[in-house]
Amino acid sequence: MPPSDAVPSRADYGVFYPITTRWSDNDIYGHINNVVYYSYFDSVANRYLIEEGGMKIPDDPVVGYVVSSGCDYVSSLEYPEPLEGGLRVDRLGNSSVQYGIGIFREGEDTPAAHGYFVHVFVDRAANQSVPIPAPIRSALEQILVAD
Repeated sequence: MPPSDAVPSRADYGVFYPITTRWSDNDIYGHINNVVYYSYFDSVANRYLIEEGGMKIPDDPVVGYVVSSGCDYVSSLEYPEPLEGGLRVDRLGNSSVQYGIGIFREGEDTPAAHGYFVHVFVDRAANQSVPIPAPIRSALEQILVAD
């Protein structure tokens, strides 16, 4: 997905989780390094899958593999700022989901970074894509952005 000129706002996301920054998140330039945002994205989406979809990642026979991702950076963040990760579902397919994720300073309306990633749900043993399990699909539908 190419970068978008439209920067989403807090109202564009269905659920938020706090993110605790760490000293090691900062780079030599004094701000959170770009690769760390992908860790934030992964943490926000997986927390939702665990808490709302009932996923038990180490034990479930079906897991989500990230197959595509992207991020647009709007403003710098640095340790020790308290952050929030906003999550929504942009597209929901049979075996895949595209999440929209925004990383916000606590309480701010405009994200410092926003992006997406795509999970394909895979049978762990067969390493083949499978339909999204019903409890996970139900949770994802709750934060699906209407067209």
